[in-house]
Amino acid sequence: MDYQITLPPTQQTTTVRELLETQWLVPRKVRHFLRTRKNVWVNDQLALFHQEVRAGDRITLRLEADDYSYQPVALGQASRVSVLFEDEHLLLVNKPAGIKTHPNQPNEDDTLLNDIKAYLAPKQQQAYVVHRLDKETSGVILFAKNPLVLPILGRLLEQKKIYRTYQAIVTGKLTKNCTIRKKIGRDRHDRRKRVIDERHGQQAVTHVQVIQVHSQTTNITCQLETGRTHQIRVHLASIGHPIIGDSLYQTKPAERLFLHAYQMHFIHPFTQQEMTIATPDSLFGCNLVN
Repeated sequence: MDYQITLPPTQQTTTVRELLETQWLVPRKVRHFLRTRKNVWVNDQLALFHQEVRAGDRITLRLEADDYSYQPVALGQASRVSVLFEDEHLLLVNKPAGIKTHPNQPNEDDTLLNDIKAYLAPKQQQAYVVHRLDKETSGVILFAKNPLVLPILGRLLEQKKIYRTYQAIVTGKLTKNCTIRKKIGRDRHDRRKRVIDERHGQQAVTHVQVIQVHSQTTNITCQLETGRTHQIRVHLASIGHPIIGDSLYQTKPAERLFLHAYQMHFIHPFTQQEMTIATPDSLFGCNLVN
C-alpha cells in the first residue's frame, strides 16, 4: 500500500527522519520497517533518512500488507453515513444517536463502523476506529482510512491535540461555568456504569460552559481534557446536574440522551491544515419542556 503526501507550502526544511518522527509522529516500529525495507521515496526517488525535504516535495510511503492484520466485518448500510469531511487519510462523520460505534461481538452488524465499511467498499478502502462515542451519544466522530495515519491520530489524542466540544442539556439551573476534576472508576455493582472514585479512579477533567439557563434545564457545552468512559455523564451527575435522558445516571425518562459531540478541532497530521469540523445539527434547537 503506497501513500503519497505532498508537503504543504508552510513546510520548513527538515530531514526525512525528523519529518516522520517529530512532525508526523509515525510510530517507531513503522519507521523501522520503512527504513530497513527502503520504503520511502521523495519525488519518486528512493530516500535516505538523513536527506532533507522541503515544501512541495512529494513523499511516498509504502506499507507492507503483512505488517497489518485486517479483520473484515459484515457490511452495513452506506446510506446511513453522513460525511462531514473526507480525504485519503481521514473520515469524519455525523453519528446518529442509538447506534454503536463498532461491534462488540463477531456477528454484530448494526454499528456505525459496519455502515462506514459499506460506504468505503466501492472505493476499496478500509476504516479504522480512532475513538468512540457512546451508543446514546450523537455527533462528530473520527475514523482513519489507512493504517499509516491510525497510530498518528491515536498519538494526537493522547497528547490532547484533538479538541472535542460537546453540547448537553442538563437538569436544573447550572448558573456558572466550571471545571470538574474528579477521578472516574468502574462501578463494582453494575458493569455498565462508572462512578467517582478519588482513590482508585483515573484522572478526568471536564470544562463546562453555560450557554442558556431555563426554568428546569440548562444548555451547556463541555470540552474534555481526558477521554474516560462516560466522563461527561458521570461528572455532570456528580454535581447534581445529570444529562436529560441519561438512563444510567438519572431516572427521568426522555426521548434520547441529550449529549451531542458538536465540534472537533485539530491540525491535519500531513497537510498541517487547521481543521474545525462541526455537525449541521444542534441539541439546542430541540423543543424541550422547560
